[in-house]
Amino acid sequence: MFDLKTILRSKSAIIIGGLVLFTLLVLAVSGVFDGHSVAGAQSGMADQLGDAVPSPTPFQPQSGVSGFPFIDEAQPQPVFATPSPMSTITVEGGDYPTPIPLVLPTLVGISPYSLPAGINPLTGTTTSNPFLLERRPMAIKVTLFPRYVRPESGLTLADVVFEYYIEAGLSRFIAVFYGNDSEAVGPVRSGRFFDAHVARMYHAYLVFKYADKRVFDYLKESDLKDFLIVPSNAVGAIYSGPNSFDNYNNYFFNTRKFQDYLIRHGKDNTRQDLRGGYFYGVPPLAFERAGRIYTRYSVDDYHYWEYNSSLHKYFRYQEADDTRDGKPESYAPLTDAVTGRQVDADNVVVLFVPYTFADQFQEEDEVYHIDLIKSGKAYLFRDGIALPALWWRLTMDQPLLITDVNGNPLPLKPGRTFYEVIGTNSTFWQDGSDWHFRFATP
Repeated sequence: MFDLKTILRSKSAIIIGGLVLFTLLVLAVSGVFDGHSVAGAQSGMADQLGDAVPSPTPFQPQSGVSGFPFIDEAQPQPVFATPSPMSTITVEGGDYPTPIPLVLPTLVGISPYSLPAGINPLTGTTTSNPFLLERRPMAIKVTLFPRYVRPESGLTLADVVFEYYIEAGLSRFIAVFYGNDSEAVGPVRSGRFFDAHVARMYHAYLVFKYADKRVFDYLKESDLKDFLIVPSNAVGAIYSGPNSFDNYNNYFFNTRKFQDYLIRHGKDNTRQDLRGGYFYGVPPLAFERAGRIYTRYSVDDYHYWEYNSSLHKYFRYQEADDTRDGKPESYAPLTDAVTGRQVDADNVVVLFVPYTFADQFQEEDEVYHIDLIKSGKAYLFRDGIALPALWWRLTMDQPLLITDVNGNPLPLKPGRTFYEVIGTNSTFWQDGSDWHFRFATP
């Protein structure tokens, strides 16, 4: 675990230092930057993007990061240092720009070690029913394809959602429910190796519609074996839905009925010791706008998030058709059949994570291991801005910590977080306030 307590104990020093740093940074920034571009940190790249055709920039291996290597879990963990006013971090192939980092006073935010009573540690917000926080979370697989299953159910009620590549050019969701219930979540589909990471991080019951034998055998033999929920062992909580034309994509999950199921069967549903996220309502200083965030997994699967400056959220638009044979991209709002709302997020975090295979047979079948362990590069999008970041997972049973590239905790906006899990060889580029990420595996 990160030793944040060393910093957080000195609350008065943090408050004074944070306010002084904030004042100095604002004064420095006001005379140099116009709020839309970074001078020096990106070598003039932002000024050229409006006129030049963007070229994809691959992320380099984490080992190339100067001064910020992987940390051995067996070694003492670092204390976060006071951030410098302006910095870049050098990687192979160029500089990785950073905004001005700012450590915010913990007394006016939500830190992992100062979580007030009644606050959901996954969102940093209150819940309408505090009793819901006295249980285990549920991590539920939700399909995105085939397109005719849309709109999916329950995504706007999840606290945290991960999207990742599965196979054949397609991605899938795993949605974590804790502070809300939903009578329908789904369609529920099959599990993958990656789902074990999410279940462990949130101490969650893992809900899925069976899996490839290699995956299912692994899950049944793991420490998660008592927390696997499939149609055969949760009758009533997992039920057949209204899509009579397609029984394969017709399983849904009722989080309320699941609570009754746990009671009837004497299952563990006690509140878990989850490290809270680091949340703050005011965004850190940043110089890159993020109006739209495009992620392209394949010609069949692509989408974007668009920032609404009035509602202060990102809203999801999903592909409506493939782009084969020169067809242009086409989009439609991704909505939720339960609430009728468009899928939204307060934070969109792009994670660069290794996709690997255990052997040639798994490679032939695209049975991926997505290694969300230790650390990697990321981008945090919140409040219409882009923040270069790192993700950290140094303990297997706690959620991710997002930091700036110097290792200072980077606060998420209180609310729902949506993680896009793409490969380390994925490329990205910026075009004005539009950010483009193109998925690729190693």
